[in-house]
Amino acid sequence: MIRHLIDTDIASYFLKKNSSAVAARLHDAMAAGEAAISVITRAELRYGLALLTGEVSRRQALVDAFLREIPTLAWTSEAADIYALLAATQKKTNQPIGYMDTQIAAHALAENLILVSNNTRHYQRIPGLKLENWAE
Repeated sequence: MIRHLIDTDIASYFLKKNSSAVAARLHDAMAAGEAAISVITRAELRYGLALLTGEVSRRQALVDAFLREIPTLAWTSEAADIYALLAATQKKTNQPIGYMDTQIAAHALAENLILVSNNTRHYQRIPGLKLENWAE
């Protein structure tokens, strides 16, 4: 059963092999069927690839393999509704965290999942969002 939604930051840690602890924890969660990414994270990973120049094939292969292994959760109308409320609150209070991060947080809330991120400074301002930082 999926319990964790992996954000783009943690996915990047995994792909770049920046942390053996993150890699081990994510590998274990994926093997147990407990981790997924949002379609928003998938888009951010693909966007990052599209911006690369030079040696793209190795990075492309890594991202492709990762995306084959980890489930991608589709964006839902419930996630969109939660996003609208979060984004409006952020705008009204002048405390934006960015559109993509807000969408990922809304997706975690809609699916009742724990969001795994190293970017907790932004995310901890979202009421009700369960957070874990595997990079600490």
